[in-house]
Amino acid sequence: MEKNRVFRFKQFAVDDSLCAMKVGTDGVLLGAWAPVDGVRRVLDVGTGCGVIALMVAQRAPQALIDAIDIDVQAAQQAMANFASSPWGERLSARQCDFNELAATMSSTYDLVVCNPPFFADGVMPPDDRRSLARHGTSLTLEQLLNGAERLLTPQGRLAMVTPVEARPLVMEHCAYHDLRVNGLTEVVPVEGRAPKRLLWLCSRMSTPLRANVLVMTAQGSFTQPYVDLVRDFYLKM
Repeated sequence: MEKNRVFRFKQFAVDDSLCAMKVGTDGVLLGAWAPVDGVRRVLDVGTGCGVIALMVAQRAPQALIDAIDIDVQAAQQAMANFASSPWGERLSARQCDFNELAATMSSTYDLVVCNPPFFADGVMPPDDRRSLARHGTSLTLEQLLNGAERLLTPQGRLAMVTPVEARPLVMEHCAYHDLRVNGLTEVVPVEGRAPKRLLWLCSRMSTPLRANVLVMTAQGSFTQPYVDLVRDFYLKM
């Protein structure tokens, strides 16, 4: 068994030693970026160790958050991380297939968040659980958007992070499932380089697209917009 890997944030800590997918920049970006104003019910799809759900709980003190993962060990680890956090009474975690959930529920959540299992390259990692977590073997983009459209309230929103290469596919599937892209942030790791990730905000609502670029580092230092985004979480910010 892997030794405990405890990552300490300003108001909580997470152990990801039992999870195939570890705490990473993508999840932290999404947890800090996803709009939470006025949300009451939140679903974190593929929660892993629960870091995104915990960030949403910190940012939205009014919200009840359900976290699901198809991997039983990940769900158990998220549950333990939730129990040791200040917001355990507002967080729940369970092993669950998103497709089955979407087939049995409707119009439930104000916000669905997902760091989905889409991976930019085609190389499957050798570990089966890691493959399941990183690739669309258990949840495809079409299934995620179709299920989100069913689970969201009329004003509900889906927030997710993808590789930049997924842009045409996301736009195509959103149009097919009658979802509009309301927000899009291109994430540039280093100033002057190409963006690597996209942060998406989708809903049924026809609102003007708000698009921007987030540069994380410039001249060897974190940029102020990036610091402003994550300062409530990272210890050294």
